[in-house]
Amino acid sequence: MNLTFFDQFLSPSFMGVPLIMVAMVMPWLIISNQPNRWLNNRLMTMQMWFINRFTHQLMQPINLGGHKWAMILTALMLFLLSMNLLGLLPYTFTPTTQLSLNMAFAIPLWLMTVIIGMMNQPTVALAHFLPEGTPTPLVPVLIIIETISLLIRPLALGVRLTANLTAGHLLMQLIATAAFVLVNLMPTVAILTSLVLLLLTLLEVAVAMIQAYVFVLLLSLYLQENV
Repeated sequence: MNLTFFDQFLSPSFMGVPLIMVAMVMPWLIISNQPNRWLNNRLMTMQMWFINRFTHQLMQPINLGGHKWAMILTALMLFLLSMNLLGLLPYTFTPTTQLSLNMAFAIPLWLMTVIIGMMNQPTVALAHFLPEGTPTPLVPVLIIIETISLLIRPLALGVRLTANLTAGHLLMQLIATAAFVLVNLMPTVAILTSLVLLLLTLLEVAVAMIQAYVFVLLLSLYLQENV
């Protein structure tokens, strides 16, 4: 029985075609493109307002040299947000529950921030490994600790996103299974369980949005340290 709860996190396929590819393409199909008109519709206006506000808030604390990343980080935010929310629909698959996909986003982008720091300001980037005024006997230990903390950043990015979405989906399936089993045995308890499931679903929608924002926000903080 426990294995069936985790089957939802397996990458399904249809006629030999991995459905994770379809799930990754779908978010771009639901985002409206800029029309060749003087006036936009309400959906396009709201979408552009959200993108502009998010980009402004994300880039405000970053130096001008890091503003080149605005399009990449905004597109990543929309992509993760769309995949997280679409994965909450029935009979769908959430690609961001796969650690391999999240690490494929986290590692290259984190590595680029490190490379930019080493190229633009190598002295400042290397100074992070050894705080000023460190006693001489603690120098090797602190360098090792700071190196580990730097290398663990992409792992923390990918694991955080995967763990939060996986835990939420698994808890929703457990409560839904309990409500379905209790319908005939204890209808009152089943109704209360269904109410809990509804509240958990609303919470999971918020988690899906927050986790996408946190992922991009942490990347912007890493970029801020290196530009």
